[in-house]
Amino acid sequence: MPGFPPYLGELVSAIAEFAEGTGVELRGFTDEYGALVAGWAGDAREVALLSGREEYPFPADLIRSWRKIDPDIQSYLFFAGDQPVGYGEVWLDDEEVELARLIVDPSERGKGIGAELVRALLKPAIAAGHPDIFLRVRSDNAVAIKTYLNVGFVDVSQQEMDEWNAGQPVAYRWMRYATG
Repeated sequence: MPGFPPYLGELVSAIAEFAEGTGVELRGFTDEYGALVAGWAGDAREVALLSGREEYPFPADLIRSWRKIDPDIQSYLFFAGDQPVGYGEVWLDDEEVELARLIVDPSERGKGIGAELVRALLKPAIAAGHPDIFLRVRSDNAVAIKTYLNVGFVDVSQQEMDEWNAGQPVAYRWMRYATG
């Protein structure tokens, strides 16, 4: 990959090879899966962790927004064989890339699917060519934070966190994955 250290190309290839060997793959999201994915949020807390909105069941308008035609949002399903087991988005703009709205099927949690999903989402995020990939997570989502740390994300500075949280509905923990 031009402009990136050689190990990043090797890392992306290794992730793709791992995914092929385990029968998991990242596919573009389609409307037919909206209700299924929304059903993975089992209570108001999980809806809030995913969307920032404290309501249950999952808000219908948010389900519809997944397929909003926007060239800056790439929506993905993570499949194990023919079964969707995870969902996530890659948000692109001129200045940065952000992973967003990650969720794993409740029956698949605790099996490492979340880390595999994050690694898979890193492939299109890295391909966007930005030096860093960001994500935001609610501070009380300890499982997700541990997953992100294990994949290689680190906290941004407190100054950045304070600045980026201005105007947000909650104070997020912002994390960075350095690609270069």
